[in-house]
Amino acid sequence: MTQALPPGPAKPRFVQGAYALAMPMRGLPRLRARYGNAFTVNVPIFGRAVVISDPAEIKQLFQTDTALADNIEPNLGRVLGSRSLFALRGEEHKRQRKLLVPPFHGRRLLAYERIVEDETVREMASWPLGRPFPVLPSAMRITLNAILRAVFGAEGKEFDELRELLPKMVTLGSRLAAAPIPRFGGKVGPWARFFAMRREYDLAIDRLVAKTRRTGDLDQRDDVLAMMLQSRYDDGTEMSGQDIADQLLTLLAAGHETTATTLAWAVERLRRHPDVLAGLVDEVDAGGKRLREATIIEVQRTRPVIDMVGRTVRAESLELGRWRVPKGYSILVSIGLIHDDDAVFPDAARFDPARFTGSRPDLYEWIPFGGGTRRCLGAAFANMEMSVVVRTMLRDMTLEPTTEPAERWHSRGIANAPGKGGLAVVHRRTAPSPESEETTSTGAHT
Repeated sequence: MTQALPPGPAKPRFVQGAYALAMPMRGLPRLRARYGNAFTVNVPIFGRAVVISDPAEIKQLFQTDTALADNIEPNLGRVLGSRSLFALRGEEHKRQRKLLVPPFHGRRLLAYERIVEDETVREMASWPLGRPFPVLPSAMRITLNAILRAVFGAEGKEFDELRELLPKMVTLGSRLAAAPIPRFGGKVGPWARFFAMRREYDLAIDRLVAKTRRTGDLDQRDDVLAMMLQSRYDDGTEMSGQDIADQLLTLLAAGHETTATTLAWAVERLRRHPDVLAGLVDEVDAGGKRLREATIIEVQRTRPVIDMVGRTVRAESLELGRWRVPKGYSILVSIGLIHDDDAVFPDAARFDPARFTGSRPDLYEWIPFGGGTRRCLGAAFANMEMSVVVRTMLRDMTLEPTTEPAERWHSRGIANAPGKGGLAVVHRRTAPSPESEETTSTGAHT
């Protein structure tokens, strides 16, 4: 029987918002314990919203026609640009997404693996030996340099400008993503600083596009920018300058911070599970990858860096499983709640990569990249990148286990990171390692 809405707290919106801020990782489990796996909240930014964590209802939502429920509002398009995939809806989103799929699959992914390994080796050369250091800043540099090289193909003046600008821009944008934009954009304050960075970014992209067009060798290049300049919509038109700038910013931002944060969590988890760590080292030495890929999946299950994905109801109402959700309501999928559900993942609190060594996760239950038509376009690239970084680290370094308590969750605005940055203690390995290894691309996540 369909009910109007699931139950939920009756406190005023600002009280519920304060509760969410004060208890970001404990609030939702407490609400689920009280109300069940669906409940209604009223919070700042999203307003009235239904939070779900039932696999069947999640699957139904991700498969719902975009005319009935589409892109969540507000979304990251407010910081990534109006032509970003995060901002586009309906047919326009589908049209744009179709052009951006090719560079992150198949042969092109293989071409990027060497880039990721090169950047990892270069960064590890600066790691301190025998003493604790946070791996997150280092992972940020690896993923930023790797995505910059994958997107632009070569280094140069603009590349260096973006390498300096983007970390500051992404950090500030993450913090502002859910903040109200002042009327007229504001002349001072954080939004004014962000818009100034955005203008600087746009100028650098304009120069890069012009330089790339002048080379005349687009069909011989594997980088994303060259592909964008050659791509055409079904009607034969090419991507506009705004399309290119916004989509590149989306790729650079989304393909950088979340992947680096997951790598920091991987280090944090492995140091506290020495049996898994030892098994991974043995596998790397033997040239395998099965346990490594399962471990990356399990890290993303137990330490998802994004809290929520969702949709906004566009129809007059949407029947979703047991509920009838009115127009204008947000439907938020709690990634943490479904990943931590014993009915979905037995003994869910236990870090156990073995649960994925013989099978791939259901993509309506394991959802660190979201789902449906809005599933992260770079999921395969991110999994490949994490696999290569972990493989290279364990091949060249010995990572010390620890008996210290787990690191607390720390919100960076968009991503949830380990509170100490994923503290690592490493030593250089002296034993020779294999000269080559098989492909690490995780095609099951494409």
